[in-house]
Amino acid sequence: MASDGNGAAAVAALGISGGGGDDWAPPLRRNLPLLAPHEVKLAKLLLSEGQSHLFEHWPEPGVDDDKKRNFFDQVCRLNSSYPGGLASYIQNARKLLADSKAGKNPYDGFSPSVPSGEVLTFGDDNFVSLEEAGVKEARHAAFVLVAGGLGERLGYKGIKVALPRETTTGKCFLQHYIESILALQEASCKLVEGECNTKIPFVIMTSDDTNALTVKLLESNSYFGMEPSQVHILKQEKVACLADNDARLALDPNDKYKIQTKPHGHGDVHALLYSSGLLEQWKSTGRKWVLFFQDTNGLLFNAIPSALGVSATKGYNVNSLAVPRKAKEAIGGITKLTHVDGRTMVINVEYNQLDPLLRATGHPDGDANCETGYSPYPGNINQLILEIGPYMEELQKTHVVSPILVLLIMEVVLSYYATRYTDSTKTAFKSSTRLECMMQDYPKTLPPSAKVGFTVMDAWLAYAPVKNNPEDAAKVPKGNPYHSATSGEMAIYRANSLILRKAGAQIADPVIDTFNGQEVEVWPRITWIPRWGLIFKDVKAKVHSNSSVSQRSALVINGKNITIQGLSLDGTLIVNAKDEAKFNVTGHIENKGWTIQHVDHKDTSEKEEIRIRGFKFNKVEQLELNY
Repeated sequence: MASDGNGAAAVAALGISGGGGDDWAPPLRRNLPLLAPHEVKLAKLLLSEGQSHLFEHWPEPGVDDDKKRNFFDQVCRLNSSYPGGLASYIQNARKLLADSKAGKNPYDGFSPSVPSGEVLTFGDDNFVSLEEAGVKEARHAAFVLVAGGLGERLGYKGIKVALPRETTTGKCFLQHYIESILALQEASCKLVEGECNTKIPFVIMTSDDTNALTVKLLESNSYFGMEPSQVHILKQEKVACLADNDARLALDPNDKYKIQTKPHGHGDVHALLYSSGLLEQWKSTGRKWVLFFQDTNGLLFNAIPSALGVSATKGYNVNSLAVPRKAKEAIGGITKLTHVDGRTMVINVEYNQLDPLLRATGHPDGDANCETGYSPYPGNINQLILEIGPYMEELQKTHVVSPILVLLIMEVVLSYYATRYTDSTKTAFKSSTRLECMMQDYPKTLPPSAKVGFTVMDAWLAYAPVKNNPEDAAKVPKGNPYHSATSGEMAIYRANSLILRKAGAQIADPVIDTFNGQEVEVWPRITWIPRWGLIFKDVKAKVHSNSSVSQRSALVINGKNITIQGLSLDGTLIVNAKDEAKFNVTGHIENKGWTIQHVDHKDTSEKEEIRIRGFKFNKVEQLELNY
């Protein structure tokens, strides 16, 4: 900020002193001599957009001047980080809030229908063929992880990607993702004749909340084996919170000189990728695909090879990964929408909008199950595969024409579908909200000529997100997915057991147990590194039908060239082998193994990552083989 004399001169130069002072909030007018010219412009912007309340509490000059300076530093950042600045943000918010208050149907004029896509069956010839096609394409891909959130909603104070994916090995989500990408990189390069030095790029979108912790996790673990040059960190900025339906910006409850802010949503990833220059760099080096995924789905990479194979063989510009979905299940449905003017788009429609939309457009049963026992509208799991050429063209077009318009298309008011007002006047909120843009809403910006499809896989194979804390998960109606740390870990063991069964091994049936109020299937605790079983063909080649694993067993495979033949396991077995070491696991192995011990989620003597699961392993006895 300027000194008093310079500030007064700047104010006078901008023509806002004297008679024009009546347009200024009195507390701000008294403090104008403190402001530098660019800060006066920001103040005028705020006042012109109805934000005079931000200055109502400001004392006389000489009191809290440093805090006033910090206020305008923050306003400057908020103004520069949003396309069109704060004025556009506030104007977009007013329009969307007015639509929300009026109950406007965002799909007015659209009729829903079932889009075209691929429904895969794990392990059949088509699935195996698509997995191989996907591995071939992997060297032409880049991966983007949106990881802007902390684990507070889970009852965990750290970043979500640092959570153990499963506690048999203790490997965190980020380690698993990196090891999976490296396994794809290695397998894809082996399909190239001659030398292949391709390194698959990996982008992580962070936020102010997660950036430093994400970098620390990577650096303290040597990037989990990935070359640091492969990893790119893009940090998204937060946006201002809104206090009421007039889009008045909310002040931080703990600091009257600070605007309350929250993340803008994972849709920011598109603008960040474009502005970073990475897309141009990738395209120039022969990349064809960008794969987007979220932070805590431990099964995702079971689905990536075949889904990428679908994108390549079907020529999809956009491919959304999906799972079968029961009618009215609380997960968005992928839907084709056709407008009365002829426009079409294939997008995610939230579950609480899909049913009324269907009923209003000639489907009296609404969102109903078809002969398969599932809704014909598959469940969106927010994992996208985009063809990089058309993706870049669309971003370039919207960047030049109107990034503000694109944001308005993609943005929603957070909790837009269930805004919580203080009373029936629908003017003030029970708690502040903000605009949010969604990564999966990108297809809303596409022309009808774009080839948009989906790939459906069984949920047991591809989808087990960790996003609910124990208390919320325990309230989920019986039969619906818990989406907790408990169910997420047990789903990994289930998937691995079913994959080995399909490969011919005899895997014992699960038992039912309850942890943190959640009834789950407990399968044998089977895990392997991605390099061992990247695709089903790999697993089938290494597992023979004369092998068996009991329900109480744990099997950990840490080596690429380990085969299982004639193994009868009743206990815990850990097999470690160096990269090229080949070893056949065989014979009858029996020991006391690892027992499962119940843990109360309120037991503060246990670590958070254990408490939120409701169990831990009591490692009584094991056999560990090292080669």
